[in-house]
Amino acid sequence: MKVERLTPILNISNIAESFAWFEKLGWQKGWDWGDPPTFGGVCNGECEIFLCQNCQGSRGGPMPQHPGDDDTGGVWMTWWLASPAEVDAAHQLALEHGLMVTWPPTDEPWGVREFHLRHPDGHTFRVSASLEEE
Repeated sequence: MKVERLTPILNISNIAESFAWFEKLGWQKGWDWGDPPTFGGVCNGECEIFLCQNCQGSRGGPMPQHPGDDDTGGVWMTWWLASPAEVDAAHQLALEHGLMVTWPPTDEPWGVREFHLRHPDGHTFRVSASLEEE
């Protein structure tokens, strides 16, 4: 088997609000489907995430109760950026838009700088970059 593309699907509660949330971080609405729309995609470069309103998967639980947001459920995924400086810039952008950061930018012992960003429906994104120089 050779996988040529991978597209995660997130269960979200409101597709219009999710499009707007992703757009604050530099993603663009790629498409939507339905009248009114209940399915769609957001794009950033070659990356795409499908959004499915009230179906396909589950959402997270209660608001984070401890650093790292480990017990909330929802999907966890890593967004890989080009450099640690871009991680810091993305963190600043998230704060400027009042988005929920559950872990500050940290140089981790496994060789990445990352912060954790939580979508309103409980999905957590590890915004990361390698600490190794290219």
